[in-house]
Amino acid sequence: MKTYNLAVIRGDGIGPEIVEETIRVLDAAGARFGFRFDYHPCLMGGCAIDVAGVPLPPETVEICKAADSVLLGAVGGEKWDTLPGHLRPEAGLLGIRAALGLYANLRPARIFAPLKGASPIKSEIIGEGLDIMVVRELTGGIYFGERGRKEVNGAAAAYDTECYSVPEVERIARVGFEMARKRGGKLCSVDKANVLESSRLWRETVTRLAADYPDVTLSYMYVDNCAMQLVRNPRQFDVIVTSNIFGDILSDEASMISGSIGMLASASLARGSFGLYEPIHGSAPDIAGQGIANPLATILSAAMLLQYSLNEPAAAAAIETAVNEVLKTMRTADIFEPGYRKVGTTDMGRAVADAIS
Repeated sequence: MKTYNLAVIRGDGIGPEIVEETIRVLDAAGARFGFRFDYHPCLMGGCAIDVAGVPLPPETVEICKAADSVLLGAVGGEKWDTLPGHLRPEAGLLGIRAALGLYANLRPARIFAPLKGASPIKSEIIGEGLDIMVVRELTGGIYFGERGRKEVNGAAAAYDTECYSVPEVERIARVGFEMARKRGGKLCSVDKANVLESSRLWRETVTRLAADYPDVTLSYMYVDNCAMQLVRNPRQFDVIVTSNIFGDILSDEASMISGSIGMLASASLARGSFGLYEPIHGSAPDIAGQGIANPLATILSAAMLLQYSLNEPAAAAAIETAVNEVLKTMRTADIFEPGYRKVGTTDMGRAVADAIS
């Protein structure tokens, strides 16, 4: 039987609970489709700070590099908010993206049919459904640029620098083009080329690459207009490709159209098939340990892992189908509506696993 090695970072808050249910679902998918997993636990985030004094221990990086892919729960919490920036849990996320070369973030914004009524967008705008993919550059731009503090005219000031090279733009743009080629054939490149020089370089590079993808329709949009259009007419989008900071903001906006942050998966990809998969929600320390967290975002992240890193599309589709079926009868507290059975973390995970078996 084929065996995959997965590095597992359970993380903080609700992370261990939602990862546990995701492992249950992965095992069910493996049993049905003829493969298995060896799980390799490692620490990152607040739990790593408590044990090792740093948010990203070197041994975690080594375990992840040796694995076929990485499954991550969530990191962070108020307990560590007073630490210096380089020692906070979130620094572990930035560090692992750089260490593993995770330059492409995929954020699907999809509405499962049973949850259509949970979207804050009117049904006549959503239509029969919504399925948008945001491709965000993840290891460059303002989050990784030169930064510091200085004095300007006798007053304290701070600066963060946005910088992109042509190769950085090329590699993320190709991910966007390839993704659009496999989906609806439309790619929207989002920038701020009317103001920012880095965006002008971005647009020039994307325009040049378009000649390699004649089957993809390329359009452009300024980020402020894109933010408006995602609410006004989200169905016009298929794939959006954009920079680190713009993608951070737009993907959160797009994802909330689908009704609940507890449903939203993500993938962070390196060259080749390696990736790190995590839900986009936080660690929710206020509900940690209560057994009420929604594990579906992490479970759907595992479906992306099967599709993009392990080349197991049938297993990935089976998980998504199981989630859709389970949502017809039961809900966790964050997506609960009268008429459905309210369940906790474990019951939801078990129900999805049973629907796959």
